[in-house]
Amino acid sequence: MKEIVVVGAGKIGSTIAGMLAETGDYRVTIVDRSAAQLAALEVPAGVAAVETDIEAVGALETVLAGKFAVMSAAPFHLTTRIAEAAAAAGVHYLDLTEDVASTRRVKELAKTVKTAFIPQCGLAPGFISIVANDLASRFDSLESVRMRVGALPQYPSNALNYNLTWSTDGVINEYCEPCEAIVEGELIEVPPLEEREEFSLDGVTYEAFNTSGGLGTLAETLKGKVRTLNYRTIRYPGHAAIMKALLNDLGLRHRREVLKDILENALPATMQDVVIVFVTVSGRKNGRLLQETYANKIYSQRSGQTVRSAIQITTASGICAVLDMLADGSLPARGFVRQEDIALDTFLANRFGRAYAQHERAGRLAS
Repeated sequence: MKEIVVVGAGKIGSTIAGMLAETGDYRVTIVDRSAAQLAALEVPAGVAAVETDIEAVGALETVLAGKFAVMSAAPFHLTTRIAEAAAAAGVHYLDLTEDVASTRRVKELAKTVKTAFIPQCGLAPGFISIVANDLASRFDSLESVRMRVGALPQYPSNALNYNLTWSTDGVINEYCEPCEAIVEGELIEVPPLEEREEFSLDGVTYEAFNTSGGLGTLAETLKGKVRTLNYRTIRYPGHAAIMKALLNDLGLRHRREVLKDILENALPATMQDVVIVFVTVSGRKNGRLLQETYANKIYSQRSGQTVRSAIQITTASGICAVLDMLADGSLPARGFVRQEDIALDTFLANRFGRAYAQHERAGRLAS
């Protein structure tokens, strides 16, 4: 039985801990600095809870001693601290971060460790890159790769057409930081909340716009191989305009804690959400210009008395599947591992990856 440490006792961290513990193959310890958060955990018996401040010198290293892996479900600004502790303790490292600067630091650390460092194992970045790379591999040459993902309320009821479904810090960070894209073959930075577009899927109209981090390492991987590559977040129409007013006109991009307080006290959370994954790749096969599309929707689900939101299911399933593949030898056990290094079929065949696979047939039919 492999021993795992999950850092962060929020919705995603507790879901990861629960999914792993339910298999009987992992002994899980969940770490958080909040006693109240740990006390409120709803996880299977046998999951250990440890209250500690991971920013204290040596605190996390002590917890990690002798463990197989650490999985970060903590806010993005703690990513590098957890990765550095993993390197010091000699354990495998996995995270969910969308933060570009943090991932660069993880990549640097991976050069010196004897374990696997696998960042961005969630939905986007994460599964979206696995899908995009799989589609891209079917072409002789590439023209464009367009990746769209959204975690949305099923029943929007406010002017933002949005409810909180995951980390508020993460959402704000995506809306504020520069975004990577490949335009006319060149890797460049583009501004967040810009290049808005509209599209329809299953009769519903959505908007999509630039946000930071969703490409993961795919931009670097496909540089020189594709003319156009971009990632955009999906929302219901009207969301981007209001967020731009808050961030730019009211200057809240420079007062993120104020914006976080406003959003968390004005927008209710919801468990009734839907995750949309929409990837379109065009290129040439046997001299013909062709296009393939993957479209998928995942909804919240009830298991007994437990309701898990779609973003909990997709994010936790992603990182748990990668851990499972690392544990069974399907992934390299040393160095930096990119999401696009993971085969889509292998991911979907995994017991955790099946959370996506059960909807995969609809995605294939949409291509």
